[in-house]
Amino acid sequence: MVSETVSERSAAQSGAEVLVASNRGPVSYAVGEGGALTAKRGGGGLVSGLSAIGPDTDALWVCAALGEGDREAVRRTGGALDPADTGGQRVRMLDIPAEVYADAYNGIANSVLWFVHHMLYQTPLEPVFDTEFRAQWASYEAYNTAFADALAETAAPGAAVLVQDYHLALVPGLLRERRPDLRIAHFSHTPWAPADYFAMLPDDIQRKLVTGILGADRANFLTRHWARAFMDCCQWALGPECEAHRPREKDAYLVSTWLTPRKTRIGVHGLGADGEFLRERAHRPDVGERLTALREQIGRTGGTDRKTIVRVDRTELSKNIVRGLLAYRRLLADRPEWRERVVHLAFAYPSRQDLAVYREYTAQVGRLAEEINAEYGTAGWQPVVLHVKDDFARSLAAYRLADVALVNPIRDGMNLVAKEVPVVSDRGCALVLSRGAGAYWELGEDAIVVNPYDINATAEALHTALSMDDTERSERTARLAAAATALPPAQWFLDQLRALKED
Repeated sequence: MVSETVSERSAAQSGAEVLVASNRGPVSYAVGEGGALTAKRGGGGLVSGLSAIGPDTDALWVCAALGEGDREAVRRTGGALDPADTGGQRVRMLDIPAEVYADAYNGIANSVLWFVHHMLYQTPLEPVFDTEFRAQWASYEAYNTAFADALAETAAPGAAVLVQDYHLALVPGLLRERRPDLRIAHFSHTPWAPADYFAMLPDDIQRKLVTGILGADRANFLTRHWARAFMDCCQWALGPECEAHRPREKDAYLVSTWLTPRKTRIGVHGLGADGEFLRERAHRPDVGERLTALREQIGRTGGTDRKTIVRVDRTELSKNIVRGLLAYRRLLADRPEWRERVVHLAFAYPSRQDLAVYREYTAQVGRLAEEINAEYGTAGWQPVVLHVKDDFARSLAAYRLADVALVNPIRDGMNLVAKEVPVVSDRGCALVLSRGAGAYWELGEDAIVVNPYDINATAEALHTALSMDDTERSERTARLAAAATALPPAQWFLDQLRALKED
């Protein structure tokens, strides 16, 4: 019999039964005048899921301090945040050294792993894996180790641990070494790269990434497409050490992969929109105010409302905003009948502005919107209404106004905007959807599907969407909304937790 470790004895006294680990936690802090700390709560599927398990379950969220406000909160609390700041949730925030965090987060997670999984590299010039990369990779390992240590120290015997995303790909394996008694799951919120693209990574890094995730009892993905890609990468990177198969007794959403001598099950959980929350939130007064303001910006022509093409995105390279604008410009050039009759509401909220490539991309979006307005705009019509300041209420107002939703990412793990707009749109909307989005696998039948690289085809899809008759648009919207809300965030979380405990 294996003797009990120190961490297991400590966990038995005060450990949590359910743990979530993610880079970003449910709350962030800012330092105000006089050193006062202000807490800002976040939302999303994990928050909903932890709330859904009920107060009787001893749950803990482990996250990283992201900025100076967070670090100050950790210094004052020792990392155990005040439940008054977190909505009653137990949260342990880790103050990983700033330079280690920067290298792990920006150097590896966002500049390497994100680029690999979204296939964003300009391969004649990048990537370059050199001495600087190796130093940053060491920080990524240290960052993952800090999470593994914290989870090992705070988990009760046999606890369920749900590790989130590409930031923490090594954690399951590291945690397994420390606490073999735990039930561990890893969830990938991004796409997973095809094996030949993943193979650009150094051979040892490929092995560490897949064996890290294979340390989990369950590796979960948003679509079967990404799950199959992960299995392909396991077999590519590990060769005969890895065997993958789909057992006959399991349904299509479960396969088994094992790295000798243990087994990891692969699960698929397609995160859906929270329809009840969205419908209620979209009709609050602040949304109504923004709806009125947007209608004034859009204006009318010939006594009728102009149609709207809506997109809401971060200025993330994979979101493909520039090609979306180019397609809209092509629509106006090829289909002059839409001039003065349509407005493109483009909400492009700046993302990762500490990286130069993102700053330039954000600037390019702004320049292109200005060019379209200068080329086609008139005294009474602004073809593109661009907003760059994040405003959730305004986004919901745009959803309600949408005649067409444009969602054309190069690659996306899921893309919740594609699911949210049909739920909220007042009159029903036509969805123009990239086949590179994870949502395509659930919504493609009722969307107008496009190749995200094909500007002319996307322009024609916009024309088709704008021309769709009211009955067809309404029927499609109803089916899209039903599919979009099939697995709302709380149920998405609970399904993963249940599967982890039952396997």
